[in-house]
Amino acid sequence: MQVGIDSFAAWDDSGASLGPSERLRKLVEQIEYADKIGLDLFGIGEHHRKEFLDSAPTVILAAAAARTSRIRLTSAVTVLSAYDPVRLFQEFSTLDLLSQGRAEMVVGRGSFVEAFPLFGLELDDYDSLFIEKLDLLLRIRDNEHVHWSGNYRPALSGQGIYPRPIQQPLPVWIGVGGTPESFVRAGQLGLPLMVAIIGGETHRFKPLVDLYWKAGREAGYSDNQLKVGVHSLGYVAETTKQAADDFFPGYARTMTQIGKERGWPSMTRDRFEDQMGPEGALLIGNPEEVVQKILRHSKALGGISRITFMMNPGSLPHEKLMQATELIGKQVAPALHEEIDKNDIKEA
Repeated sequence: MQVGIDSFAAWDDSGASLGPSERLRKLVEQIEYADKIGLDLFGIGEHHRKEFLDSAPTVILAAAAARTSRIRLTSAVTVLSAYDPVRLFQEFSTLDLLSQGRAEMVVGRGSFVEAFPLFGLELDDYDSLFIEKLDLLLRIRDNEHVHWSGNYRPALSGQGIYPRPIQQPLPVWIGVGGTPESFVRAGQLGLPLMVAIIGGETHRFKPLVDLYWKAGREAGYSDNQLKVGVHSLGYVAETTKQAADDFFPGYARTMTQIGKERGWPSMTRDRFEDQMGPEGALLIGNPEEVVQKILRHSKALGGISRITFMMNPGSLPHEKLMQATELIGKQVAPALHEEIDKNDIKEA
């Protein structure tokens, strides 16, 4: 199982934390350290909101590529509906060349909608934009010269798309939330699946993951071609109490603010601790507890091949992020691999 970290480059502009320039410099430092201690991947999200600094994720990943040697560098996720697939492929292909074959992209529709009016798109086209642009992206990935036409960008009549990446093909994952059609689409295309599980009970996603496997097999893809990863809110500290106390204040603030936009109730400590429980989605605790919870999640979903920790909703200071990165890289990942090998646990 691959173990990694995702970041939205969260930034607190209240004056209580780092300025935006220093925050980005520290983020690259965190990626460099994750590479040094052996984590498998680091992902950067894409948002177009004041509280995040990740509106240009490939720029951050390219800076990290110059300071790392083995860690895989990915988006988490790219809002493909609001992106030109030609430019997106060119950017990640360039990143692949800079990193000597370590680039990946996770593409999705995004859970925030600011990108649509920002780039002159209609929110009513949320689904059709993604379907059309995914088709074009995959054609570009598989063909140097592309013949294609659609509704949302000018047609291509055999133009060459450059540069070409080192990896053939450049890895493209589908990032999904809870829409059954998204799981089926990923399976039908034979693309690896990254499931964002940020709340509720993880086992409830099993029927959706089963749809992915069913669609992929019916489309003729082998189990070796299909993969399932999980993106989770998580944080690791020396003790569970410390982890909870560190993470809760910023998490509650963020989730309460998003809740005002989406009609959710305010986040309370009791609800937070319920999510920390055995069935809850949050991967928060000491290293041993988090390892066991990941194994339970994997079993509940029928096996996963990748797990990523997203620590930003806690608005944690850089020092805390670095300590958690160290615990994930030096304790969680090795213990997880040992348990999987010892018990011959299935990975998807």
